[in-house]
Amino acid sequence: MADVDRKGESFTFLPSHKQGKVIVFSAPSGSGKTTIVQHLLQKNSNLAFSISACTRPRRDYEVEGKHYYFMTADEFQLKIKQNEFIEWQEVYANTFYGTLASEIRRLWEMGKHVLFDVDVKGGLNLKAYFQSAALAIFVAPPSLEALEQRLRNRDTDSEESIRERLSKAQYEISFKDQFDKVILNDCLETALEEAQTCVDIFLKT
Repeated sequence: MADVDRKGESFTFLPSHKQGKVIVFSAPSGSGKTTIVQHLLQKNSNLAFSISACTRPRRDYEVEGKHYYFMTADEFQLKIKQNEFIEWQEVYANTFYGTLASEIRRLWEMGKHVLFDVDVKGGLNLKAYFQSAALAIFVAPPSLEALEQRLRNRDTDSEESIRERLSKAQYEISFKDQFDKVILNDCLETALEEAQTCVDIFLKT
């Protein structure tokens, strides 16, 4: 993983922008964070999903502007030069993910709090950028063995990709204590309840 630390230092939200809070979910691939995020979006009308930009190929079921803003590597790097990202990461070689400042503006202007589903390093960058306005949650798998089984069960990755994801997961788990909260996703129902409780408490403070 590239150790890029981009926090949008040249970007400032203007006073005219409505400013809400941000809730960041990060986890190794296959840990279940996306399931938790989707559950929260369905149950909480005051939350809206931050759509990330990325350069990986679009999967058959994915829709532009709903799942991601898909870009070429050249398009992405141009936006980096134009300071259009709050944070971005080169997660794998020439595969970029990032959060556009315009996306946060869009959601805050709608009066929503922003929910993120991002890479671990991206999550920590968002936590550092938004500071007290952010709640950063790490979703942990029960074990690397359980994570491997989940990756195999979803049948979307090659053997090489699975090995790469497991190696990356081990590295990402080492950052979990830097998050505000760690949710162990051993029992999904319990994890969903714990996530909702965390969100409720944070939005009331």
